[in-house]
Amino acid sequence: MALTHCDRDTFLRHLQRSGLLQPREFRKVVEKLPPTDRGRVLARALVEAGQRGFDNCLLRDLLGNIAELATANIFMARSAVVYTPIFNGTFLAGITRQRVIGLLRGAGVQVEEAVLKYSDFEQADELWSCGNYAKVAPITRIDARSLAVGPLYRKARELYWQFAHS
Repeated sequence: MALTHCDRDTFLRHLQRSGLLQPREFRKVVEKLPPTDRGRVLARALVEAGQRGFDNCLLRDLLGNIAELATANIFMARSAVVYTPIFNGTFLAGITRQRVIGLLRGAGVQVEEAVLKYSDFEQADELWSCGNYAKVAPITRIDARSLAVGPLYRKARELYWQFAHS
């Protein structure tokens, strides 16, 4: 999967163009959107990513921190530590995400839920997504930078599939 980002201003422009958001309401957006409206905004972000040659995109919350992908939760690894955005009410902290965190921690891997910026993902050793559709899937490119499928992703996938098939 190739990955880019949809910045906060782009996300808000999509909301405004869709008629879902007036300029004065920018601060109270995502958590108040009905699921169908939120889906339309995420779909527009995916279209924009596709037009730029990417499969998915990182989405920022209203403070500019990375929240999730348009279609799944996001994990990154750097220096043998796994990071994922801390839940702040602006994204779905999915069951698969919670399961992967628990399985990795149970296997002795350090997992940190943290406030993450786009630059953190640009500097990551590994990236992967998790969600109901693809379960645990590698991300092999972020913008112009290629990434190898790494050992922490492999561990997460192995642990998840062992759990799912037990």
